[in-house]
Amino acid sequence: MTREIIAKNELDFETQGRRDYYVKVEQPTIWGQYLIPVTVIVGPNAEAGKGVVAIGSTHGNEYEGPVAIKHLLKTINTDDVLGRIILIPVLNISAFKAGKRDTPEDGKNLNREFPGDANGTITQKFADIITTYIFPQVHVVLDLHAGGLVCRFPETASFHHVEDEEQFKTMQAVSRGFGCEFTMFYQDETAGLLTSTAEKLGKITIGTELGHGQSVNYAGVEMAKRGILNAAIFSGQLKDIGLPEKIYSDQKLVDGSSARSSMLAPFDGIFEPCCDLGARVNEGDVVAILHQFDRIDEEPLEILASQDGYIITQAWEAIVQQGQTITLIAQLTEWSHS
Repeated sequence: MTREIIAKNELDFETQGRRDYYVKVEQPTIWGQYLIPVTVIVGPNAEAGKGVVAIGSTHGNEYEGPVAIKHLLKTINTDDVLGRIILIPVLNISAFKAGKRDTPEDGKNLNREFPGDANGTITQKFADIITTYIFPQVHVVLDLHAGGLVCRFPETASFHHVEDEEQFKTMQAVSRGFGCEFTMFYQDETAGLLTSTAEKLGKITIGTELGHGQSVNYAGVEMAKRGILNAAIFSGQLKDIGLPEKIYSDQKLVDGSSARSSMLAPFDGIFEPCCDLGARVNEGDVVAILHQFDRIDEEPLEILASQDGYIITQAWEAIVQQGQTITLIAQLTEWSHS
């Protein structure tokens, strides 16, 4: 298969059939272009502004999303597509090639730069392509992440609490299609997120954390594939192709949005977890120990659970910085969709 190299304004979202593109973004340090892979599949029932987009590698060292989408490029049958499906296995192609979380050329975190700027830095240009050219074509947005070297998660789908009750219920329904044991809604104070930008536009928006450690997690890849296909089926963009049963039948919705959920390191140290990811804990339980080895004879600090709930995040590396989130405890809540 040969991909057509095009400018961003040459993307065809209307013509029925499949098109495989490389979208050009000028490389800022050499005479050349970064090429973002974008596949557009349009079926006979496509409607304006309706469709599903799945995006991998917003952060360059998170691999479950890119691997899952690459598999789906081979397995989705164009004849099964009813509406519009857009697949972008690698968005931040610069960071991906470097194996880094952030874009090497400007040092920016793409997931803090939305809605972007067509005349800005390379990272802001990546964001602008999604906001300006992709979001208007779809109503379902899937942003596939993993913990990288920042933190560990059990496989988790995620979104924010939104004021529109129907949007919030629908995001819950779509999130369950990933088959994760945990779906979490979390704080929406961080500026520039892809998901927040899409949610504010009224999109049914799901993020994920499907692995960690710059590895490829088998379960995370399988959940990413399931989630994309189920979202496309749920939204009427893909025929019901008969997916197997959910990976987890007991799916939990947890709330990690309060300030109490995130437990911060009070000083630089060595982080020792005392319970497994996904464990149920009670307020006051010892969930971690923080060591200082320049004070080798002092007792380490026991980190006590701030509330009842489930361990959804732990620091990945042993060395942690003062103020870093080392554990996140999310509280069980009720699903609100039927």
